[in-house]
Amino acid sequence: MNAQGAGKAQSRVRGVVRPVATHLWRFHLEGFERLPAEGPAILCPNHVSFLDSAFVMLHVPRNISFVGKAEYMDSWKTKFLFPALGMIPIDRAGGDKSQAALDTAERVLRRGELFGIFPEGTRSRDGLLYKGRTGAARLALKVGCPIFPVGVIGTREIQPPDAKAPKLRKDCTIKVGRPINVQRYRQRGGEEHLLLREITDELMFEIRELTGQEYRNVYAGKTAETEPTVTAKVGVVTDTADSMEMASA
Repeated sequence: MNAQGAGKAQSRVRGVVRPVATHLWRFHLEGFERLPAEGPAILCPNHVSFLDSAFVMLHVPRNISFVGKAEYMDSWKTKFLFPALGMIPIDRAGGDKSQAALDTAERVLRRGELFGIFPEGTRSRDGLLYKGRTGAARLALKVGCPIFPVGVIGTREIQPPDAKAPKLRKDCTIKVGRPINVQRYRQRGGEEHLLLREITDELMFEIRELTGQEYRNVYAGKTAETEPTVTAKVGVVTDTADSMEMASA
């Protein structure tokens, strides 16, 4: 895995692009004062548009590394640019290939940096909020850092699915929610895969509160309807089918 996290390129791009973006769109930011000035943290936004990670990256006060699908490495347009901006490629086939991305993310966090991951695992094409996968919770427990739910509103209207170009002069709201302290789950004891599911269910509940999205307790993507699921409740173990799965962009 070549990606080592965000660096000087991201800082430079942020300094140049953010003023331009604020002229093209109207941004409304809430809760950014909750983000730590230093030390590791995981940011978990909902995912409704190609623009989500870019807009979050432009407005966080520190560099942040996001996971992105490995297919971006197949295009000359993004092969060098995205990793330079901190993208960590992830192979969505799962298993050892996906674990390599999590290993890189762990190194980013242990350096005291920010890491971003979409818990739904893919973009929601219908704008609904889908069941979260447990990669963020696994990382947070391992590193001992907080998870921040993030609600992104308006990017789907700016660039809907399959749209080739974004629409200008529209509003985008980005809300940073209250941090989830995963250590309080660890203190309860019990099996780790159950803790991962509980943490992830709390995360998705908090994202829903930030965005107001309708929640569907199935996984997003082609296999959503075949995944086992039951009604989600915060603080209650709902199922353990994805205890070994992780999120991807």
